[in-house]
Amino acid sequence: MATQAQDKKFPKITEEGLDDLRKRMGVKIENTVEPWNYEATRDAIRHYAHGIGDDNPLWCDPAYAEKTRYGSIVALPSFLFTTSRIVSGYCGGLPGVHAMWAGADWTWHKPVLRGDTIRTEAYLKDLVEHQTRFAGRAYQQIYHVDFYNQSGDHVAECDSYVFRTDRDEARERGSKYDGVKGKVEKIDPDQLEEWFDLYRNEEVRGTAPRYWEDVAVGDELPKMMKGPMTVTGFIGYAQGWGGLYIRTNKLHFQLIDAHPGLGIPNKFGIKDVPERVHWDDDFAREVGTPGAYDYGPERCSWLTHHMTNWIGDDGFLKRHTCQIRRHNPDGDVIFITGQVVRKFEEGGKKLVEIQQRAETHRGEMSAIGTAIAELPSKG
Repeated sequence: MATQAQDKKFPKITEEGLDDLRKRMGVKIENTVEPWNYEATRDAIRHYAHGIGDDNPLWCDPAYAEKTRYGSIVALPSFLFTTSRIVSGYCGGLPGVHAMWAGADWTWHKPVLRGDTIRTEAYLKDLVEHQTRFAGRAYQQIYHVDFYNQSGDHVAECDSYVFRTDRDEARERGSKYDGVKGKVEKIDPDQLEEWFDLYRNEEVRGTAPRYWEDVAVGDELPKMMKGPMTVTGFIGYAQGWGGLYIRTNKLHFQLIDAHPGLGIPNKFGIKDVPERVHWDDDFAREVGTPGAYDYGPERCSWLTHHMTNWIGDDGFLKRHTCQIRRHNPDGDVIFITGQVVRKFEEGGKKLVEIQQRAETHRGEMSAIGTAIAELPSKG
């Protein structure tokens, strides 16, 4: 009879599994899982924007958007996460081995407008071994995805990656979250009220152009708040983004039946998806984290939200790189700051480079970002 410890053993990273992955590198992925959205509809754009707490009327208000240079609602840059499961963390190989979405390098070539339909092409770009403090040996699995609209225009491209880690190693050896696993820390109500002023005073630049000539290296972007983190908030994001494996009834059965390694028994012995780390505290602790935590693409989207608030309707976010540094569990508050580090011209475009930091209310590094944005010119 299996012991309780044996019952908790998860599939491991194996050399055979790694060899299989290496054979897939550079090969176009066919028959990918259908995305949450094929089309940038008014509702789809709004649902995603609201899923990250972004109320910019350029994404959400048709009457407002009609008066801008676009003439219609625009999809926020991070909306494209909803149009590809691959860019959002759906990864092949190493069945049953935990995957943590950890970053993306986006390039946008043109805006996605209301009514655009998106198709994607993807392939496994690289597999890089790392030694991590959190889980020992881990593999960075990098995918490249290209995005095209209904006219065949190349609207964006992205390299995104997950880290594949052994769940048992993360739980037993990981020390990154020692002392906070399962710990509940209440936040002082007066402190919360002070932080909520960031929401009350959040500036959406909107129709007031931020001219390139008026920006200087060293300028600070307004601090942005996200949180406090709640499971309700994580589910709210999944409503707009679609999740990776969230299925019900027959569709859930079909998913697990087709991919047996995906199903991990819950407390009832029923196979459920690994994505439940975002709402199931006990399972989240099984992979070495403090409890249920936010989604990686969600946090990347917060950083791009910080940028689009600042550049305004006449600016265009051209590039953004995000690296996730730790989980944001239930109860955390996140503060995002940014600074202009470069101002330059390229191909006739007026550009600025921004460095961003996202830290918890305890001062822990949560994520870092680098953005390149085009700004309007007085000239």
